[in-house]
Amino acid sequence: MSLQTAQTIRNGAEVVDSISVLLRDLIDYAGLFPPASLSMASSVANYDAYSRSEWNWILGRFVVPVARLSEFEEAFGGLPPSAQGSGIWRLSALLGSDPVADVVRIHEFNARMAAFSSSRGAVIESVEVRVASAEEITRLSGIIPAEFASYLEVPLANCGECIAALARSGRRAKIRTGGETADKFPAPESVIEFIRLCAAAHVPFKATAGLHHPLRSLHRFTYQLESPSGIMHGFINVFLAAALLRAGMEAKLAVELLKEQSANSIHFDSDGASWRQHRLSRDEIAAARQGFSVSFGSCSFTEPIDDLRSLHLLQ
Repeated sequence: MSLQTAQTIRNGAEVVDSISVLLRDLIDYAGLFPPASLSMASSVANYDAYSRSEWNWILGRFVVPVARLSEFEEAFGGLPPSAQGSGIWRLSALLGSDPVADVVRIHEFNARMAAFSSSRGAVIESVEVRVASAEEITRLSGIIPAEFASYLEVPLANCGECIAALARSGRRAKIRTGGETADKFPAPESVIEFIRLCAAAHVPFKATAGLHHPLRSLHRFTYQLESPSGIMHGFINVFLAAALLRAGMEAKLAVELLKEQSANSIHFDSDGASWRQHRLSRDEIAAARQGFSVSFGSCSFTEPIDDLRSLHLLQ
């Protein structure tokens, strides 16, 4: 069936269909960042609500700059009693200009939060930082402890040498897939080349920005009524392309998949997914998500969910 599934099992139960495998833990919530740019209190309250919703199995980490950890602690500590027992929040922290000091702050934060409650707390389990060169990757790899999954956002212009450096250091890659203006959206060819290089080097990656919608389509770049519109990449396109590239698809075909705008061309069923004549098993999708195409950051959680429901991907 086209972009539909027979059943979606929610809230941590056994996953039985391919779209659930693709979506599980997929969306890292970044409400603090544009175009939403919400306050810390609003972002924390939203994440709390999402973590207790029927779609919580799609929710990944809460993204927060290290420089704002004290704000997070204050907002988190002020959650209502109804949030008690909602589990340990997983956080991804963005490093600033002083990574040495930031690593110290992260360790201190985790130590404080570990003593917060046995049933409710938060832990920074990954870090993210933008880099400009392979040399910077090597330098940061000597600073960031290996205990943290580290996503280094690389420039697409020289992503080959940067991804090679990430492979040598055992770190992960990050790609920016959009923004508030048209020039922030990389060409499909550039996105596929990044993913292809990551697959060849066995470097896991995450994406950020511009992936609010399941399929490639035309949307406003921000939430302002006067905002310009443009074609935005779809997260179903990106993560299916990643799984197919990992399974051996040629880059030219993957570019076509990334450009796909027709819901009728992509099919999900209990055993896997297909695009045109190309097929992925459920196990291949799971392997790609677990060890390769990890997640994407979005300043909205409800917008992707609403779109998925409108396409009957979620029942």
